[in-house]
Amino acid sequence: MGYHESWYHNQIMYCLDVETFVDSNGDGIGDFRGLTSRLDYLAGLGVTSLWLLPFFPTPNRDDGYDVTDFTTIDPRLGTLPDFVAFVVEARDRGIKVIMELVPNHTSIDHPWFRAASTDTTSPYHHYYVWRDDDPGDTSDQVVFPGYQTGIWTYVPEIKKWYLHFFYDFQADLNFANPAVREEFRRIMGLWLQLGVSGFRIDAAPFLIDVTGLEQSNRMEGRHDWLRELNDFAVSRIGNAILVGEVNVALSKLADYFGGGNELEALFNFPLSRDLFLGLALERSDPVAFGLSQLPTIPDSGAWVNFLRKHDELNLSQLPAVEQEMIYRAFGPKPEMKLYDRGIRRRLAPMLGNVDRIRAAYSLLFSLPGSPVIFYGDEIGMGDNLSLDQRLSVRTPMQWTGGRSAGFSTAKEADLVRPLANDPAFEHGTVNVAAQHSNSNSLLNWLAHLIRTRKECPEVGVRPGTVLKTGNEAVFGITYPTASGKLVLLTNLSGKKQQVTIRKQDFDFTQLALLLCPTDDLRPTASGRLTLPGYGYFWARSLSA
Repeated sequence: MGYHESWYHNQIMYCLDVETFVDSNGDGIGDFRGLTSRLDYLAGLGVTSLWLLPFFPTPNRDDGYDVTDFTTIDPRLGTLPDFVAFVVEARDRGIKVIMELVPNHTSIDHPWFRAASTDTTSPYHHYYVWRDDDPGDTSDQVVFPGYQTGIWTYVPEIKKWYLHFFYDFQADLNFANPAVREEFRRIMGLWLQLGVSGFRIDAAPFLIDVTGLEQSNRMEGRHDWLRELNDFAVSRIGNAILVGEVNVALSKLADYFGGGNELEALFNFPLSRDLFLGLALERSDPVAFGLSQLPTIPDSGAWVNFLRKHDELNLSQLPAVEQEMIYRAFGPKPEMKLYDRGIRRRLAPMLGNVDRIRAAYSLLFSLPGSPVIFYGDEIGMGDNLSLDQRLSVRTPMQWTGGRSAGFSTAKEADLVRPLANDPAFEHGTVNVAAQHSNSNSLLNWLAHLIRTRKECPEVGVRPGTVLKTGNEAVFGITYPTASGKLVLLTNLSGKKQQVTIRKQDFDFTQLALLLCPTDDLRPTASGRLTLPGYGYFWARSLSA
């Protein structure tokens, strides 16, 4: 059987925000020169692609997602030459750059909106979505419950209402307007020319939502808009990718791949929820069930799997009883919850135990697709729940135990954002420098896991088969290889568990051990194996 394989099927993606990663000039704000200085660290970890959160000029009312200019760098973060130098250095280390694109909305301070909201005859007026009549109560349609009152805001100067599915300072663009789509082709062309390898499309489903548009403005087959963007990117760079933030019902998920000509990859929101349900219950069946429910995707398509990232852990599409199970395990206090749908904590505080964190990563890396690591999670960074909304997990990177966590030479009071403040995870204890010198650290273990995952490219492109392990606490999956099989087992329980793998599923008589907690962890000839609490076992069968 042949398999379509592109670089994005087996990427090790690392997500970071430039302003909170490294500060090179002591002003308390991370920048591209600082990020460039840490590329050797990222290459040493094994990262193959960097997903950069927004770095455009912005009033910064929504951590950079309120953009005022899509064609340059926020001056706080550096210059365009700094960015180009960073991309070149990353490429030299085999690291591709995927940048955040925010095509759904702009800041109301963007010149487009300023023109649109003062002159209805301006061509920019039609860059946005307007209505003349009072929309009434739209509080049931907001994206951020508790922080928005509706999705329309009135502009008295022109006596019209503009649409904003997100905050009222982020006006929705009208993608039904060909001029808007042309603007984004130009924007994408610029950044592709400067060396990026693709884009993470923020809020992709909202691009094709037609709420508020007149029927005459609606475009037949609205997924055509994503195909337009994809066709353009691929025409400029043949292996460019669009990665979609698409958190929709399972029945609609595959639509965003199209026939392999829309989004090349999707963040796997359904499986992320199932992973946390499995971790909360210490049972493998939610994960197995979640895998079985994923839609069939094109051969060229790929899943991007994650545990945590920069937003809340979104549980909105789980039944209430399952949501409550996850809240009880990982977000029991009110300040840990957000938007009536999720948890705003980092991975380490949620799981608490370093062995459990390792098990979670073993599980993540064993699943079909490519894994994402959120900056700082490789060292078990904590969060700061005193910060507003999603900012709790977006604190400065902890490089050392010294002043300002080695993020900046500035005083802590002058940093772009306060440091993580949980005493169990403060930077004096949890930092890169300390873990570099500790062979048993989470950082060094994760680097080993990444090296192992790179030796198993079948995981990214071949269909896996969930194993019947005979133990509900142990998740197992196999993948066919050129000369045998891979078997990847993870114990989600804190107690030791015994499993028995049938010989027809995996031949233990001829195997190469890839990853396990101890060197003496070996199965019997009959396939019986005892995994320690939160243990894992990765092996390759050498038999045909």
